Amino acid sequence: MKVNVKRAFIAEMDSAQQLYEQGQFTKAFFHLERAHILGQAYVIPHTQSHWWMLKVGLKTHDAREVLGQIPRMLASVIFSRIWVPVGNTGGAKVSPFEPMAIPEDLKAILQK
Repeated sequence: MKVNVKRAFIAEMDSAQQLYEQGQFTKAFFHLERAHILGQAYVIPHTQSHWWMLKVGLKTHDAREVLGQIPRMLASVIFSRIWVPVGNTGGAKVSPFEPMAIPEDLKAILQK
């Protein structure tokens, strides 16, 4: 993982974890989606973002998110280095196969 991408990923995960601890789960999930975009090509960061999405799903009693994150975590271990749908935010409300537009600020980080 490039240093600038790693820094941005860590910043998004830190924000997500702080918001999670404060019980601000919707805001935490937003940062997890951003972290997912940054880390999806790398096994550990990709899986870490899904793990935290699962935790948010459990805290909010969102069965769809919980059930959606379990196979996504498994797939992240297998497919991160092979193929990922670029820009996909990783939540259970979107297809795990759907490429998505990358926010401009993240695009700039990924292109450096």
